Amino acid sequence: MDNMQGMKRTCYCGEVLEAGKTVTVGGFVDTVRDKGGIIFIVLRDRTGVVQLTFDETTDPAVFEKASSCKSEYVLLAKGEVRERESKTDKIKTGHVEIFVTELRILAKAKTPPFEITAETKVNEELRLKYRYLDLRRAPLQQNLILRHQIAKCARDYFYENGFLEIETPMMMKSTPEGARDYLVPSRVHHGEFYALPQSPQIYKQLLMVAGYDRYIQLARCFRDEDLRADRQPEFTQIDLEMSFVDVDDILDLTEGFLVRLMREVMGRELKTPLPRLTYTEAMERFGSDKPDLRFGMEITDLSETVKNVEFPVFAGALEAGGSVRCITAKNAASVLTRKEIDKLTETVKGIGAKGLAYIRWVDAEPNCSFGKFLKEGELSAILSAAGAEQGDVVLIVADRNAVTLPVLGALRNILGKKLDLIPQGEFNFLWITQFPFFEKDEETGEWMAMHHPFTMPMDECLQYLDTAPEKVFAKAYDLVLNGTELCSGSMRITDYELQQKMFESLGLTDEEIEAKFGFLVQAYQYGAPPHGGLGIGLDRLTMTLAQADSLRDVVAFPKVQNARELMSGCPSPVDKESLDILGIAAIDSEKPEA
Repeated sequence: MDNMQGMKRTCYCGEVLEAGKTVTVGGFVDTVRDKGGIIFIVLRDRTGVVQLTFDETTDPAVFEKASSCKSEYVLLAKGEVRERESKTDKIKTGHVEIFVTELRILAKAKTPPFEITAETKVNEELRLKYRYLDLRRAPLQQNLILRHQIAKCARDYFYENGFLEIETPMMMKSTPEGARDYLVPSRVHHGEFYALPQSPQIYKQLLMVAGYDRYIQLARCFRDEDLRADRQPEFTQIDLEMSFVDVDDILDLTEGFLVRLMREVMGRELKTPLPRLTYTEAMERFGSDKPDLRFGMEITDLSETVKNVEFPVFAGALEAGGSVRCITAKNAASVLTRKEIDKLTETVKGIGAKGLAYIRWVDAEPNCSFGKFLKEGELSAILSAAGAEQGDVVLIVADRNAVTLPVLGALRNILGKKLDLIPQGEFNFLWITQFPFFEKDEETGEWMAMHHPFTMPMDECLQYLDTAPEKVFAKAYDLVLNGTELCSGSMRITDYELQQKMFESLGLTDEEIEAKFGFLVQAYQYGAPPHGGLGIGLDRLTMTLAQADSLRDVVAFPKVQNARELMSGCPSPVDKESLDILGIAAIDSEKPEA
């Protein structure tokens, strides 16, 4: 193999656009075509590809090196840029090529376990095992570059708006924030543990108490929870906090960032102010607190229309204080056959519904699954209320609202994809505001907090804290993009007496409050300005803007569903000596305890 021998790269492969220049490029061999007297090598780097050309006029030593090159060899090539004989518009550099005069083979490569191509059907586990090769593929490189551009845009925007970037600790006190902590044992203090932060929440609030006014951080966060396509055990959020503001100030400033982001990074203009829906309205209309507004199919309440219908399922739901609601799939009767509706019925049963009633209007007379219970005129009334016409399908769920709304919301999303109702390339942002402060545990009947315990209730709801928890709403807000929650935020409690009251309403004893949050409550006693903030998930934002299927497509070295990283094999055992130093022991779960 060669070394660079004084050669220096002068430009990237994707930047070779103008004939007549002498350039030096470096990269990986994408493909080699040896035509006998002429060799073409496509060289690839993170900006794109360029064609290297060698022919009978090439120095024999250089030609011989070129003939020995194989896929993924690392090359440094110098030569003159000239017009290609066979031009193509499929690549950025398709009108030029480099006629190589000097060539260095800097590293040879084994045959990769899979071909490095933009589109691949290779098993994902294999690609994750060789992630450093998978990351050479153009789509993943473009995703990571997009992530970088988003991060840069965020820093630039918030710096310009007076924010200070301040790092908060990566090892902190374990405090409950809705998920399990990752714990770090202390070598110095045996039996005691740090926690990796689920968020910088407490520290950024303390920075407001300390007078730093506007804080930002691209914060690494850790949550030991079951993974999904839009979750990883470690993630990054664009985390911010502001003093002397209200909800509108925070939302307006964030919208300014989104306008700049969409313009500079995505080349699009975003209209503001963004739509805002209260939590209650979002659930009533879409059955979700993160609705996808790229398509319609809103939920209709049929309760009043069917209150006298003698169908036991409807009557039972209404008598129990529930509701009868539906969604109408327009022009879907030919797709949603009886067999398909049966499949949807099994799906909704799997997510909590008892069943699915339907009206499928194909012919002149609609086919109604509960038609035998209907009197004259009742079917027409239901169809009218549902906005249904011939060719449509009405899908109905009757139950408690806690079941009816989210089930129809999930069904709406399923049908949006199945019926191809979701336009690609659209980005629909919206805010969800005024979340319930408490939610009721259906099994125990107890009221539990929906948010972290520092969230401020709405002023007009404070009177109901002790008497009517269901009437308490929070100064909390979520940012949603195309059905994906990008961020959560809220105004914070700054009155230490109210904070103490909130802890107590959550069932914490004085001893628990002091042990977990005593330092925060104490800090509030020294004066805290009104403040609030939010954290935008950088991973999810990138995934949605890149229109990727999974967070694994926008994270350099991701974990899989069981939280294992396949390339390095972590987590992995450590030796007994290392554990002894920490004063802990590992228990073999497959062996009975002594």
